[in-house]
Amino acid sequence: MSELTEQYLATCRRFTDVVDAVTDWSAPSPCEEWTAADVVEHVVSGEQKFLREQGADLAELPGDGPAERWHAHVEQAGSVLADEGFARREYDGFMGPTTPEKQLASFYGFDQAVHRWDLGRAAGLDVELTGAELDSVEANLDALGDMLYTQGACHDPLEAPDGADRQTRLLARMGRRAG
Repeated sequence: MSELTEQYLATCRRFTDVVDAVTDWSAPSPCEEWTAADVVEHVVSGEQKFLREQGADLAELPGDGPAERWHAHVEQAGSVLADEGFARREYDGFMGPTTPEKQLASFYGFDQAVHRWDLGRAAGLDVELTGAELDSVEANLDALGDMLYTQGACHDPLEAPDGADRQTRLLARMGRRAG
């Protein structure tokens, strides 16, 4: 297994820990008009769509609830990435040449990290992003620039409190208030 695939799967394991701790899937999340279930569905459907666009032959996921869908998705993604020909196939992505495993580890890893925090907030959990996740969030925010706000992915940036830690500052850049 490549380092990029392992990085992506480690991110999935951290997301799984929060998914498995959710007890109220109807709880509101920091994402406007999204419940905890909606956050998970966003992550699952986005990654499933990406994998299919890259040519992955994926079975339909069960409709038994967010946790079951998440677990089934992670199993499928791991199986697909075990095929190094698929995982390392180069293509022209939105930000230039890339591979499926690199896109999953970078952009989708960023998406999972941020939404793990969102899901944790919905569940009443304190979620601390790792240093590597914070690096990924910052790199993706820098790369996406104003497009992040014009496409409606995030609210306008908020002012972080004086002396705020890195996670709080990065979340504020995405219109999220930690604390």
